[in-house]
Amino acid sequence: MTQDTVLTLGILGGTGREGSGLALRWAHAHYAVIIGSRDRARAEAAAEAINEKLGRDGIVHGMLNLEAAHACDIAVLTVPYSAHRSTLESVKDALKGKILVDVTVPLNPDKPRTVHIPPGGSVGAEAQALLGGEVRVVSAFQNIGFGHLQDLQARDECDVLVTGNDKDAKRQVIALAEAIGMRGFDAGPIENAVVAEALVSALININVKHKVTSAGIRITGLPET
Repeated sequence: MTQDTVLTLGILGGTGREGSGLALRWAHAHYAVIIGSRDRARAEAAAEAINEKLGRDGIVHGMLNLEAAHACDIAVLTVPYSAHRSTLESVKDALKGKILVDVTVPLNPDKPRTVHIPPGGSVGAEAQALLGGEVRVVSAFQNIGFGHLQDLQARDECDVLVTGNDKDAKRQVIALAEAIGMRGFDAGPIENAVVAEALVSALININVKHKVTSAGIRITGLPET
């Protein structure tokens, strides 16, 4: 992929399987990527592991979450729901004027295979309410299995539901999906994030039954483009 302007993506809480998988895919697509964490050493180790996998030194960098939020053009939040509010509060000022892509899923650790709806209706809606109008929150990428993301040879068959209240922000996030070989679809306002978030519990059940880590969704019935 060739880009006239290289965007910097900051993966906040990016040392986990989902965050590091997205970081790997975007770095492979020639975006500048920062792994953010509460622990600098963990962030730097995760960045080094991705650089080694890609065979390119210095492509991915590790920083503290706040530093990553300041340095990036677009932030991507990939933390457990238990850390969602505290992480956003810690980077709120740094995100002003930017897009935040929220990948967080409100799983109940004791019952991850059963849908849990958060008090705010969806995690995406909670993030938008907390951050206010100066941050454009877009919810996306919840339904992409980490096993799929971390295998650069895997065929990209899972579609991405993209929700948010700003059309241009959603367009930019759809472009991020397309950059790593996936189809992104505008699925409406941020309140609709509950659909993609809830699907994760259903996909976990399917993964467990079929002993895989890559079950996803596909939008059908559309005209061929």
